[in-house]
Amino acid sequence: MGRGAASGAATRALLHEHTRTVAEQADRHAVTLESILAILRSPRLDHRTARTRAVDVAAAALVSLRADSDAQRQSLLEPVTGAFERLQNDLRPLIRYGDLQVQFVAPPATGRALPGEVAQAARAIVRIAVLALTDREDAQRVRIQWNCDGLNLLIDIHDDGDGELDVHDDSLRPIAERVKALDGRLDIESTSGWGSHTSIRLPLDPPGGRNEREPAVGLTSRERDVLHLVAAGHRNADIAAELAISPNTVKFHIANLLRKVGARTRSELIALTR
Repeated sequence: MGRGAASGAATRALLHEHTRTVAEQADRHAVTLESILAILRSPRLDHRTARTRAVDVAAAALVSLRADSDAQRQSLLEPVTGAFERLQNDLRPLIRYGDLQVQFVAPPATGRALPGEVAQAARAIVRIAVLALTDREDAQRVRIQWNCDGLNLLIDIHDDGDGELDVHDDSLRPIAERVKALDGRLDIESTSGWGSHTSIRLPLDPPGGRNEREPAVGLTSRERDVLHLVAAGHRNADIAAELAISPNTVKFHIANLLRKVGARTRSELIALTR
C-alpha cells in the first residue's frame, strides 16, 4: 500500500471514528436533556428543588463525559457489569422523574469483558430504545436485560406498548445501523395490544478480515510492541522502561509507525489501532 492510499485509509478511519463518537455523545446528551425536562416538569418537586436537581444532573453528565474520555485513553476493554452499571446511571434521572417504569436485569459478573466499541454501542442502543418509548407514550413498563454467552453480548428489551413495533420502524433505524456496523443481529417480536420484544446480538470478536484498517501489517516485532503500549495510553518514558529501550528509540519507533499507517499524530495512531 502506497503512502497516499494509507493516508486515505487513515482519513476514512478517522471520519468513521468521529461519526461514531458524535452519535454516542448525541445519545448521551439526549438522555440528559430528557432527564432535565422530566425533573422540571415533575409535579412532585417544587421550583427550587427541581432547579437544584436539574443542575445536579447536568453536572453529573459533564463529569461522566470527562470520565469516559479518560477511560477510553486507559483501556480498550470494559467489564460487562461496569458497562451495564454506566447505562443505569445514564438513565436513572429520566427513570426517576419520567413516566416510564424501567426494570434492569444485570448480566452475570463472570461475563466476558466487552470491547469498547461494543460497550458504547450497547449503551447507545438501549438509550435510543428508552427515548423512543418515552416519545411514543404507548408503553408504561420496559424490561432491559443483558447477558453474555462468551461470543456475543445479548440485549433483550421487553415493553408493554401497543405491540405494533417492527424492524422497519423509523425509531429503530439508529439501532439497526449500530447493530449492522458490528455485524450483529436484530430481531423483533410484537403482539398487538401486548407489547414488543426486541432481541439484539452483538459479536464480541470481529469476523476474520473485517477490519480493513488494521495498522499492524508490515510492522516489525518491536514496532508492534510499541504500538500496543501506545494504544494502551502509556507515555514514552513508560514504554521505554517496559521494553528496556531508550526514550529516543521509542520516539524513533513511533515516527515509523506514524509513517507506515499514514497517521499524522499520536491521537490518530491510537484511533486507528482501536
